[in-house]
Amino acid sequence: RGLVDDVIDPAETREVLIASLAMLRNKHADLPSRKHGNPPQ
Repeated sequence: RGLVDDVIDPAETREVLIASLAMLRNKHADLPSRKHGNPPQ
């Protein structure tokens, strides 16, 4: 959801960013199915 839950020391920013992006590399979010399609016009 993109919530901030940590304060990062500026000297550690690169390492924390790399670890965070590596964790998200294989993330798969299941989206709920649509209840209604696009109505015709």
